[in-house]
Amino acid sequence: MKRTAITTLMTTLVAAYAGTAFAGAWTAPKNALYEKLSYNYYYAHENFDRSGNRGGTANNGKFTDNNISNYFEYGLRDDLTVINSLTYKWLDNKDDTVHSTASSLGDVDLGLRYKLLDSNAGIVSTQLLVKIPGAYDKADPLPLGNGQFDTELRLLYGRSLYPFIPGYGNVEVGYRWRADGPSDEVRYLIEFGVDITKSIFTRAKLDGIYSVDNGKRQDGSGNPTTTNNFDLGKLDLTVGYKVTPAWGVEVSYRPDIYGQNTAAGANYSFALYYKTP
Repeated sequence: MKRTAITTLMTTLVAAYAGTAFAGAWTAPKNALYEKLSYNYYYAHENFDRSGNRGGTANNGKFTDNNISNYFEYGLRDDLTVINSLTYKWLDNKDDTVHSTASSLGDVDLGLRYKLLDSNAGIVSTQLLVKIPGAYDKADPLPLGNGQFDTELRLLYGRSLYPFIPGYGNVEVGYRWRADGPSDEVRYLIEFGVDITKSIFTRAKLDGIYSVDNGKRQDGSGNPTTTNNFDLGKLDLTVGYKVTPAWGVEVSYRPDIYGQNTAAGANYSFALYYKTP
């Protein structure tokens, strides 16, 4: 009984940290929700080549992605959370010879996270995610995605850092099967979040993609972020402010720090979130 009480307390404490009530491996309590609406601006005027070197684009190319995204989690049970993410994009890609624009609903993610283990050693969960193509044509001069279904299975581990510091750590690894031309991918993430004060929190992530290189090599898309075989590592640095126990705001900076065969840019984000108090 005492062990159960301690575990519940640790879970409650980490759920309050870093403004993300159900971050990482943690599942949402039954009927609880977390929703985040964000505006993102991504800009790239460089590419990572096939050797991983960073350099300028052909013909002075510049790519921008302005988008509004919504991320949602809801607790079906204490150990089972449903996930949904969707984004509306405005893309612009231009160089000295061509200028293309596009706007539409991008790919939609649907998923389930299931808690396998909850103990003093941490939380272990598994997550199934399906990416559904958005309302665009992958044959467009500037497509918003690859236009195919992806299926991902992921294992997640999270642990409270209390009583050492008021925060948490989280590690994830998964495999994404991709239909049609694009290569399958190994996905990985390392995350730490900490409360600086009762109202201010910060979070850092290394979010990575490693291509299995089993896709088609042709990368004829006008979108430099949707190549068929690419590696990418992004650093996500976030600072947030808890306006109330339920509402808060976040600002994030996400530079592409390493990669291969894809765009090399940075994303700037402002988000408003709500979570069940």
